[in-house]
Amino acid sequence: MKKLNNADLIRFKFVFLIITVLLYCQPVPITGRNQLHLVPDSQMLALSFESYREVIEESRVIKEGKDVEMLQRVGEQIRNSVERFFQNRKMNAFLNNYKWEFVLIEDSIINAWAMPGGKIGVYTGILPVTRSDTGLAVLLGHEIAHAVAKHGDERMSQALIVELGGVTLSNALSKKPDLTRKFALASFGLGIEVGIPLPYSRLQESEADQLGLIFMAMAGYNPQSAIDFWESISAKEGKIIPEYLRTHPSDKRRIDNIKRKIPYAMKYLKNP
Repeated sequence: MKKLNNADLIRFKFVFLIITVLLYCQPVPITGRNQLHLVPDSQMLALSFESYREVIEESRVIKEGKDVEMLQRVGEQIRNSVERFFQNRKMNAFLNNYKWEFVLIEDSIINAWAMPGGKIGVYTGILPVTRSDTGLAVLLGHEIAHAVAKHGDERMSQALIVELGGVTLSNALSKKPDLTRKFALASFGLGIEVGIPLPYSRLQESEADQLGLIFMAMAGYNPQSAIDFWESISAKEGKIIPEYLRTHPSDKRRIDNIKRKIPYAMKYLKNP
């Protein structure tokens, strides 16, 4: 058998990538955009729940207090709006295996995350930016939108191809368990902590912005307040680079796009 030279190997990898994308692309549950989805939902949820347990065990979770009460209150309201959103589209089964949890973690970093299956973490460092129930609704709506739009699944699939040679998740966990779990955490928005940043693409950010506005509106929060939140996040860029900005690009163009999405989201505030 003829040994492949470098050029042939590059062509082979390119063809393999194209075939993989064609075979394993499926529409985002809400927007309809085609996304790469190599990992079965059952495996993705199992990995998410395991990763969540590991993060919680290593974190200082706050159990009580007004901030915890606020997180639980707003979290349940956003959760209900998400479930109604899917129910109205006869997509109830999509959330069947979700096990919702909202945890507040004591840490000065400015960050939050939502893992597949409804596991949401908020760091105390971002509370001075959210400031109120409404600001927290902006944050949670956006993060949960990443989860239900399967952006973490999409980024994990990309990591399996680009960083781990296109192997299946089970093979990756078997051969490189530590690295694979780090990529999983990075895919779920915790890349800064594990040293492997996997920034959301602008397309994913746009989807999360759009859906997050709808989710918060359905929960009874005015989408207009999203402008204040993102401007506050953006203002910090001139002083420090918070973790949230490293995986969630915040700039004038993005805020302008959010402003254009608000009128549509307002319809859900009036008719939740």
